[in-house]
Amino acid sequence: MIWRRSLAYLLLLLGAATAAHVWLSPLIAFGLLAAGLAAVVVVQAWFLNGVSAWAALPGQRVLPQGWGIWSRLIDRLTRLAREQQHRHAELDSELERIRAAVDRLPDGLIVLDRLDHVVWSNQAAARLHDIFTGRTPIHHFIRQPEFIEALHRNASDLQTIRLQLPHRPGRVFELRLHAAGDEHRLLITRDITEQAKLDAMRSDFVANVSHEIRTPATVIAGFAETLLNLDLDESSRRQYLGSILRQSETMGRLVSDLLTLSALERTADRADEAEIDLFGMLNALEDETRALSGPRHQIELILDGPRRVLAIPAELESAVRNLLTNAVRYTPEGGTISIGWQVRDDEGWISVRDTGIGIAPEHLPRISERFYRVDRSRSRETGGTGLGLAIVKRILLRHQAHLKIESEAGRGSTFTIRLPARRLLSETDSLAQPAALRSAPHSDPNGGPRRQTADPAWSAA
Repeated sequence: MIWRRSLAYLLLLLGAATAAHVWLSPLIAFGLLAAGLAAVVVVQAWFLNGVSAWAALPGQRVLPQGWGIWSRLIDRLTRLAREQQHRHAELDSELERIRAAVDRLPDGLIVLDRLDHVVWSNQAAARLHDIFTGRTPIHHFIRQPEFIEALHRNASDLQTIRLQLPHRPGRVFELRLHAAGDEHRLLITRDITEQAKLDAMRSDFVANVSHEIRTPATVIAGFAETLLNLDLDESSRRQYLGSILRQSETMGRLVSDLLTLSALERTADRADEAEIDLFGMLNALEDETRALSGPRHQIELILDGPRRVLAIPAELESAVRNLLTNAVRYTPEGGTISIGWQVRDDEGWISVRDTGIGIAPEHLPRISERFYRVDRSRSRETGGTGLGLAIVKRILLRHQAHLKIESEAGRGSTFTIRLPARRLLSETDSLAQPAALRSAPHSDPNGGPRRQTADPAWSAA
């Protein structure tokens, strides 16, 4: 189309020059032809210059108005420019969305050039490393020697460094360097404080289990070797065999507690929750405690709360049993162990009080940790595994309950399970009236009565 218009303009110009030659003179015809060609060249040059100027800066300049043979070309260029601007706008919008998403990531991302200068960083990285400007060496912001050493290693290898940042005390961070092309690297900073704590707990747990099993295993191996190599009399043989039996029972309790704790941590459902006759359960546990203690302690049972609660029966029973077992182990002969059940502050309180050796204040914050013992030698003498209170704590977490510990060294301890109000069932749901049970004292196999009436000491506690 453009060449047709150019040919028409040229024919028109030649026609005018021919007419001038015929009617006027050859000189005028030549001048007219030259002027026409010059005008065409000037117009074409003007349009060409305008298009060239626009092409140099298409985003900042406007195409000249089309005329003649240039109109269609300029229209096409205008359409192409508009489409290009639209594509650029879409790309800019997409990049902005990606940048906003990357800025919301909790991990810090930094792009480094071949000289390890910061090319770009997201907001998390800027906060973590106090990056306030680009094109600055990264070691101006992260100055730990182990990180500087990693920067100078082979850039093609994935490198991971764990360190603490000076302006983030108490937190542990993992820095990873990834190769990103021939001239860039990507530095990722991630907060792994919780993971580091879990790793430390796992390591301590394995070490503690190994230590706890090694002691009875060593004793069993030593006594077994003695029995094999020495000719002992019957009394000595029975003594050694008794020691082997006690140590094997300790190992059995340890394994059983570990399996219980593992099962509690794996299981998250509440499918086994049911209504529990708490009076019946506490009476049964009182009988067990008397059998475990024998005549060494005075056992008291004080019931002054609703008869029935909602819980997982086996787990709640296990929690109370662990508290009672500890009370028997750490209460000297002649002491008193009291089991109480009452409602306080809209919560159900199951309390185990003893007059034992007590716990010093510095031990109370850690007393429910796995394998934590106030007195390791005494705990081993009594057959403790160091997992009882950890099991209790885990059970109570599954019941949205809490363990309250009050103790004074040399004067005894009180461990209280605090059940939330929603787990307490009304008296109308009970199988029998609590007053009837409270008014009927049971006999003690060791000769003393079981106290089952409300005690002012519990109400004032």
